[in-house]
Amino acid sequence: MSNPDGPAFSGASDPQRPAPARLAIIGCGNRARSDDGAGVEVVDRLKAAGLPPDVQLVDAGTAGIDVMFGVRGAARVVIVDACRSGSEPGAIFRLPAREAMTPAEPGYTLHGLRWDHALYAGRRMYGEHFADHAEVVLIEAAHTGFGLELSAPVQRAAERVAVLLAALARGDAG
Repeated sequence: MSNPDGPAFSGASDPQRPAPARLAIIGCGNRARSDDGAGVEVVDRLKAAGLPPDVQLVDAGTAGIDVMFGVRGAARVVIVDACRSGSEPGAIFRLPAREAMTPAEPGYTLHGLRWDHALYAGRRMYGEHFADHAEVVLIEAAHTGFGLELSAPVQRAAERVAVLLAALARGDAG
């Protein structure tokens, strides 16, 4: 029998398993593609911030399907990623996750299934209100070519987002 809450949250009533997170912050992106790693950089900064134990930090990298299970299992979710909208590098956008859902082309593997596709799939599988408790924070990228460093404007934006999310995690902001 399949578990509707996903593998990471199976057996939630089992005392051996931790309770679902009050807040999950999921960083997405590819560290080897310069600014595309902004989401995982934010999660790295938050790991060093000493957040409460009911806050789950997830480095989802490029595994979009992991985002779907993270959204399903937490009371509130923030997904952080880079974007390329044509705006000024380092610009920060915050929107409800339902506004970022994108259908994926049918395929036979999970390769290429981005987090926005996974959110769409989650809504199709779990119902219309699947991601009502989730939001997305996007940081405008300057460079997404091969490289291990974030550009200066994206570094500054990642720091601002980490400060904002640390306050949210501590209950200092909404």
